[in-house]
Amino acid sequence: MAAAGAAAQLIDVHAHVVLAETMGAAGALGPEMGDQDGDRPWFRVGGYRLDGVRYQGSAFMDPELRLQRMADAGIDYQVLSPNPLTFLHFIDAVDADRFCRIHNDALAMLVRQYPEHLGGVAALPAQDPDRAAAELERAVGELGLYGGYIGTDMPHRLDDVAMDPLYEACVRLDVPLFIHPSPAGIDGPSGDANLQDFDLDVVIGFAAQETLAVARLIFGGVIDRHPNIDICLSHGGGSTGYLAGRMAMAARKRPWSPAELRQDGAFEERLARIWFDNHLNNDASLALLTGLIGEKRLVFGTNFAGWDAPDDLASHRPPARLADNARRLLRIKG
Repeated sequence: MAAAGAAAQLIDVHAHVVLAETMGAAGALGPEMGDQDGDRPWFRVGGYRLDGVRYQGSAFMDPELRLQRMADAGIDYQVLSPNPLTFLHFIDAVDADRFCRIHNDALAMLVRQYPEHLGGVAALPAQDPDRAAAELERAVGELGLYGGYIGTDMPHRLDDVAMDPLYEACVRLDVPLFIHPSPAGIDGPSGDANLQDFDLDVVIGFAAQETLAVARLIFGGVIDRHPNIDICLSHGGGSTGYLAGRMAMAARKRPWSPAELRQDGAFEERLARIWFDNHLNNDASLALLTGLIGEKRLVFGTNFAGWDAPDDLASHRPPARLADNARRLLRIKG
């Protein structure tokens, strides 16, 4: 019997899920939601409240509705990932680990019910890389999830050597690590005050965090320390396509840059070893990124059911080869 997703012509790797089993699983932080049947639905995690977004009865929580919308959009297979509002990377590590286990158990149970169309990646307690590595091993080995999922913001920077146990686990288990931002201040330090209006923490802040992630993974030596790791960044790496030339110039000229990054093409070579989903909302932006990294490490992503998903997903079909890329990233074999 062929593996799930082996014959899929369209694989979506950027699709968040909200799981009823996680409601209240973080104690006073929640998560909790209200007025889901009314005119003013809300969702709360800690002191952060998201208004006007209905989860209950939507594709985020109703798998049958998700499958119907996937069919309408021509999406054959979807990889479900944690809600970025519930990364909880700044809470006590024991509490975070417990929350992630509840989340991952529920996610595994869900995707087992629809193996031909749904897979999943695990929430991880990234504030404790050793615990994160252990939960990744459990989620992959016991639950059958494809890999791990973390945020861009946590007590350790992405390039801190303290994160190496998680990266080493990804390589040892031969699974990918997905990185996606979340709004600052949910359970940790508040972000830039300039991002607190007009949803700029999501509209611009996410792109900034993704671009910073690229810089830290390369400048901070993660790609060199773990040459076999497969890391996939959301939203095309934010502003990476536009700023890659400036980052490459810094790698060649700035005094902090190590010798291996000073060579012509060194930054670009490492950039092309990172994976990106193609969810950029603009064909010119995607073309700019693709011109830099090629298509071998580009995968299809939609932020399915999210505010920035295309209104008509059926008209945004990517090249079929992106499904083959997703199979390589997820280690799906026929």
